[in-house]
Amino acid sequence: MPSLSFGKIEIEYTAQAARPTPGGYVLESASCAIQTPPTPRCYYRHGWQSWSLAAWHAPNQNFPLQKPVSLYPMQIDPVYAYNPNPNGSWVGAVEMDDGNILLLGALGLEAHVALRGGALQGWYESISKEPDAKHEWFVGYGAESEVFARYAELLGERLGRVSIEKAPRVWCSWYSLYNAIDENILLDTLDKLGDLPFDIFQLDDGWQVSIGDWQANEKFPSGMAALAEKIKSTGRRAGLWLAPLLATPSSSIYRDHKDWLLKDADGKLASAGFNFGEQLYALDTTHPEALNFLAETMKQVRAWGYDYLKLDFLYAGALPGKRHIDMPREAAYRHGLRVIREAMGADAYFLACGAPILPSIGLCDAMRIGPDVANYWDKDRDSRLLYNQTTPGVQNGIRTSLNRLWLKPLVHTDPDVAYFRSVECTLDETQKALLQDMTYVCEFKATSDLPHWWTDAEREAVRAWLTAEPAIERTGRATFTLDGRAIDFSPALPLPQPPTGFDGLLRAINAWGGDQGWIMSRMFQAWKRDLEKMKANIH
Repeated sequence: MPSLSFGKIEIEYTAQAARPTPGGYVLESASCAIQTPPTPRCYYRHGWQSWSLAAWHAPNQNFPLQKPVSLYPMQIDPVYAYNPNPNGSWVGAVEMDDGNILLLGALGLEAHVALRGGALQGWYESISKEPDAKHEWFVGYGAESEVFARYAELLGERLGRVSIEKAPRVWCSWYSLYNAIDENILLDTLDKLGDLPFDIFQLDDGWQVSIGDWQANEKFPSGMAALAEKIKSTGRRAGLWLAPLLATPSSSIYRDHKDWLLKDADGKLASAGFNFGEQLYALDTTHPEALNFLAETMKQVRAWGYDYLKLDFLYAGALPGKRHIDMPREAAYRHGLRVIREAMGADAYFLACGAPILPSIGLCDAMRIGPDVANYWDKDRDSRLLYNQTTPGVQNGIRTSLNRLWLKPLVHTDPDVAYFRSVECTLDETQKALLQDMTYVCEFKATSDLPHWWTDAEREAVRAWLTAEPAIERTGRATFTLDGRAIDFSPALPLPQPPTGFDGLLRAINAWGGDQGWIMSRMFQAWKRDLEKMKANIH
């Protein structure tokens, strides 16, 4: 078997061809394998989209299936949900006894890496028959930071990279008001932010008629353009949240344009998960009328005056299914994303969320690189009983964001919002500080705290955070210094032990409930009622 030479280290491999490149080798093959040591220290698993787990873990650790099954399309790559081996999207790595890593990373789309049979095995899901098609992989060995940096460099050459030097500082409505926003409370919030140096004031979910109908609802009687003008009058840019690749049964797209939606193998509408109290469906990004709708939606939003766009649930465009034009699913997603990018204009700032990682590179300015955070550290039901590390929580958010920092040369890395408030928040000061430090390390700052809730000291802490630009040095996998101050994110890294005994019964009950649409809908309605009560007591 041929081998790749890394100094005194020889790595056996199987592939059609191999050539040296600075920092390693490029393999050419639709499938390949590189031999690993018999007992590597740990394995790097990389999740498919923003919220999917990225983590180092024991090489023989096969997690229990995360639950509920109904959420697979919106949390992980549903094609590989039942893969029995440690499996990830595009890239995998193992750590050797000497502390160096061996990495196998795809340089194209629709690719996967699994650790099995004593090897990192890679394969392309879609095999192009074009004569000049290349199915390339990077193999690197050495210090973790150097190997990932070289992999990112090669991806940037093929997919592109962010051109904007600095990420804006964002106030966003989601993690205080969620979808219980209205025109009056947002204007009041805008006023109470005063002179705090936020660059963006962003409306999140709750302004639209439905998921799929991107027009102002009755809570915004003055219209979206008037609100954008108010925001810009404060010297800030106006930001807006949309989930343009989704449609729900309450939307006009579902009622009038089912032909725009992705189908499954049986010709039925393909599930894109369950949220907003409804079943989710995906737009087919190869359908010309769907593409026209997406382009017109972006142009309308820009005409209203919004030039910071947070586009969410983007995974929907890359789900498996039957499309109007038969093409690989991640290529179809990237095709739709390019139409969206061109329609919004090069001067718009585009944050991709819930987004397949590699297919989004080069087309967005920023990308969410972890699950949603929350006003709590962890929720035992989700992370342990359901063994679902994609769910909201600060621990889940920090863990995956930390393990995706290698993306920084390619895109602004968004770890989600920081918390400063003590109202409506169960995080202790240490946990809040750790999350704030993650925003420093990512160099992307956003918060959703209502200024009504801050004490004077908390408000000044926000001001200091917004204006600080500490010197960042990475000293280890989980350790950094910020202006010489030591930071250790290790408390966020451990994965929970799988449930056993009686907890197994609790797991089954919770998983069953999560797969019942009527239960999920009732939970959503109860959550909305609680939000309205909270909003009524804000002042």
